Amino acid sequence: MDDVSLATLHPGQSGHVVSLDREHPLRRRLLELGFVRGARVTVVRCAPMGDPTELRIGGSALALRRADLHGITVRQ
Repeated sequence: MDDVSLATLHPGQSGHVVSLDREHPLRRRLLELGFVRGARVTVVRCAPMGDPTELRIGGSALALRRADLHGITVRQ
């Protein structure tokens, strides 16, 4: 099992949150949305130009910019 950036996952792939960069500009909001250690996150689809990316986490669907995915580490 590898730890990778959430930005590297493709539609249909999922992983469990390992860490969230302490300097991430959206850290507090992401934690509120459920990006906590152990939470399962699935990449649903990417927009045609690759931005934003639709994710499913804890029964919720949300879209994040690709740049914001880089600070989230997941284990596949």
